[in-house]
Amino acid sequence: MTPPRTPQIPVVVLAGFLGSGKTTLLNHLLRNRAGTRIGVIVNDFGAIEIDAMTVSGQVGSTVSLGNGCLCCAVDASELDTFLETLTRPSARLDVIVIEASGLAEPQELVRMLLASDNPHILYGGLVEVVDAAEFDRTRQRHPEIDRHLAVADLVVLNKTDRVGEAERERLRAAVAELSGPAAVISAVHGRIDPELLFDPALRPDHEDKVRQLTFEDLLREEKPDGHEGHADHLHASYESVDFTSDIPMDPRRFMEFLDSRPDGLYRIKGFADFGEGDRDHTYALHAVGRFLRFVPRPWARGEQRLTQLVMIGAGIDAAALSAGLAACRADGAERADEPGRADAAEVERAMWGVLRYVQEQAPEPEVFDAHGTADPREAAAEA
Repeated sequence: MTPPRTPQIPVVVLAGFLGSGKTTLLNHLLRNRAGTRIGVIVNDFGAIEIDAMTVSGQVGSTVSLGNGCLCCAVDASELDTFLETLTRPSARLDVIVIEASGLAEPQELVRMLLASDNPHILYGGLVEVVDAAEFDRTRQRHPEIDRHLAVADLVVLNKTDRVGEAERERLRAAVAELSGPAAVISAVHGRIDPELLFDPALRPDHEDKVRQLTFEDLLREEKPDGHEGHADHLHASYESVDFTSDIPMDPRRFMEFLDSRPDGLYRIKGFADFGEGDRDHTYALHAVGRFLRFVPRPWARGEQRLTQLVMIGAGIDAAALSAGLAACRADGAERADEPGRADAAEVERAMWGVLRYVQEQAPEPEVFDAHGTADPREAAAEA
């Protein structure tokens, strides 16, 4: 069963030095979004089709910043203003991508997002794009790339078709050493599987009989022979591990697992059942890189009490991850079908490890009229 979508919109930071292929990767995402509505905050230093954004007719879904790199030209309060525009219910966006200038300090962008008080956004990770053919020369000219890689959640080693196999392996090892726990994947022409960054939309993009042109319409082009559908095997650069259990998770063991998750494990998403730890709620889990959040919600009437998780990464040991999660399941006295047997004080203490990462659910969106203004009558009716 697919978990219901969170009302919070993930915000992904796309960074990398000039010429690394950020814009190519972003355009690839726009062409292959499969119905997912993407909002873009971008500066004009890149070569993304700004005119195409303008004629797409998606009013309020794009913000173009031409007065310098985002992290220098916009402080946290201004970024919040842009994000407020993109997260209005009328925009109906599924994900927001910030394409940083090639000279940006990505950790500043991440700091701004984490400091934002917008309850409708969720940090979606820092993706650092690296030019494989120019990596060594880029490090000589811009030694700060080491610092950028150290804070990345996902590294895309781009343009790997321009280097030989031995050189590619050397570069992967060098980048992996600098980026620590981040997942490292190889790419050509910025082609990565969009599902690495965001979940596909659950509704068809052609739900309206008459609609405005979208990014996908404007950027669509005929693919060369041999590149139709999944012929590129974009998913081959990473692994996905599913885990389902009808036995509740022991909160202490589960948090130990999350705190020690292996290098290369980029995303974890799903729901966790903590049994006696909280019999009234299931906990939506969102992890990207080292970032972790839980959002509790009440169990629906008749809902089957399961833990359902999906883990995505590169170079991960799928069997070891599955075994590690299986070992986190509560044993006898802590199972949901045997209430009251576990020591209540011990269970409460164990849950504190989970609760320190809890984020309250985003409030219900306001009801907007055709002009984007909140309609107090409908809002009152909703109340």
